[in-house]
Amino acid sequence: MAEASRWHLGGTPKHKLHYREDVEIRTTLQELLLYSIFLINLCILTFGMVNPHMYYLNKVMSSLFLDTSVAGEERTNFKSIRSITDFWKFMEGPLLDGLYWDSWYNNENLYNLKNSSRIYYENILLGLPRVRQLKVRNGTCKVHAFFRSLMDECYDKYTSKNEDMADFGLKQHTEWKYSSSHTNSLWHWGFVGVYRDGGYIFTLSKSKSETLNKFINLRMNSWITRGTRVIFIDFSVYNANVNLFCIIRLVAEFPATGGILTSWQFYSVKLLRYVSFYDYFIASCEIIFCIFIIVFTIQEIKKLKEFKFAYFKSIWNWLELLLLVLCFLTVFFSLYSNMKIYHMLGQLLRNTEKYSDFYFLAYWHIYYNNIIAITIFFAWIKIFKFISFNKTMSQLSSTLSRCIKDIIGFAIMFFIIFFAYAQLGFLVFGSQVDDFSTFQNAIFTQFRIVLGDFNFAGIQQANRILGPIYFITFIFFVFFVLLNMFLAIINDTYSEVKADYSIGRGPDFQLGKMIKKSYNNALEKLKLKKPGTDEDKKRTENKDLAEKARREGFDEKEIQSAEQMKKWKERLEKKYYSTEIQDDYQTVTQQEFRDLFLYAVELEKELHYVSLKLNRVMRKVSALQY
Repeated sequence: MAEASRWHLGGTPKHKLHYREDVEIRTTLQELLLYSIFLINLCILTFGMVNPHMYYLNKVMSSLFLDTSVAGEERTNFKSIRSITDFWKFMEGPLLDGLYWDSWYNNENLYNLKNSSRIYYENILLGLPRVRQLKVRNGTCKVHAFFRSLMDECYDKYTSKNEDMADFGLKQHTEWKYSSSHTNSLWHWGFVGVYRDGGYIFTLSKSKSETLNKFINLRMNSWITRGTRVIFIDFSVYNANVNLFCIIRLVAEFPATGGILTSWQFYSVKLLRYVSFYDYFIASCEIIFCIFIIVFTIQEIKKLKEFKFAYFKSIWNWLELLLLVLCFLTVFFSLYSNMKIYHMLGQLLRNTEKYSDFYFLAYWHIYYNNIIAITIFFAWIKIFKFISFNKTMSQLSSTLSRCIKDIIGFAIMFFIIFFAYAQLGFLVFGSQVDDFSTFQNAIFTQFRIVLGDFNFAGIQQANRILGPIYFITFIFFVFFVLLNMFLAIINDTYSEVKADYSIGRGPDFQLGKMIKKSYNNALEKLKLKKPGTDEDKKRTENKDLAEKARREGFDEKEIQSAEQMKKWKERLEKKYYSTEIQDDYQTVTQQEFRDLFLYAVELEKELHYVSLKLNRVMRKVSALQY
């Protein structure tokens, strides 16, 4: 005992250990409160940027230009265009009717036509709409020798190398002459190609009749040729009621196979960000956001200097660095987009007789929205760093961290089989079924099959033999075997973690206890709860633990044994870990020796019980492996 006493006195006193724990807990609590304020500010900032009218403005515009049918042909609209004839019917019908709103429903003129058209009487058409096409040269592909007597022309798919830049047709105006692209122009990613800016361009007139005559002239002189690969229709509107710009792009692609593929983009963005008092409140949140970034950066630099290379061993530190990088990117994109908007917006609005290219501004604004959306996602993920005060969440994180190696091994096996089936589906059904038309589509289609969304009739029709075989074997191996193996890994690991927590091998939830204690103290000070003595609190805590043990399936003997061991432990700690010990030698009474012996016996029983559980777990793991 003398050696034990000397060892204790030579070590760190218990009150100092408690002091360090309290300091660490308080520091963690302060970090949690500071981060909560940051997260609330970030949520206000992000949701303040999103206007619910954005969706309705996009819906109204898409309904007008996509769903409006050609007069006398209810089935012909922009979505259903499949031929050049249908395309010109749309241009001379629904497009003109949608762009030019000259008068009220009773033919009364409500405004000066020099200002511009007002779509739905509320949305001002900014500048003039623009139509442009890109073409490819003849001879960009080779005709096989067997068919040269039947066909001597060949137009390949669109690439920048195959693009035709020569004048054609009437060769008089810009629509017949090639216009080069601008240096800051953006490329467009379509269904069958990636298209750059420039091409054969013309702008529409402010007069509906002049524009109609222009379309008729282009149609009669064959503006669309066999070399045409894409036509863009671009225009922008502004709604002052909700302070939103809507940038619209209608795209008609002419693939080398023939026919027409239509697509569209509707971007409702708030380019004028600071107009109302609420907008200035959002601006103050942006300033607070920048202050938080500076504070968090200083904290991480201090941690890096203190821990050096050990800093990178924690996954939470990597998450901190990722979050800081995303925050700095958010600030950069915000500043860049605002500078571009205020620099270019005035120039675009100054001349209403030309096409106003707001697509570039909308692109950067959408990019900024995407970056801040990713930032707030990882900001919420960081909350898991502070979940140690909650037992349920701690069990979840412990389960995921403990089974991560098994999941990685399972994922390798899963994706080998998954990609094998994806390639099989793409090669067998790719030319017949839209869901398998590309390898990427085949991958996402299989994920949909796992979730219960599939088109078995299309697969069976594409191949009556391999279709059912593919579907049945995929469902069996992936759904019934692999997914159940994945669930078994998670379930077994969770059972192990729960067993560890039930015998006290889990983390000590000191932060949660401190929050609960502070909450109870606040209620007592506000006289909303009667103050209790330490003995009452301890008795209540013991009752809660006993009730919890009963709910988890422990019998009364195990509960009584645990309570007895707890009493022995408290008595021994009070005797031998007291800070009032001054002598190196302490006598031990017969009763104390007996209590210590019984405590050791109970510990031996618990260790034996844990050993049995571990053996059962190992047998289960061995059975799963074989």
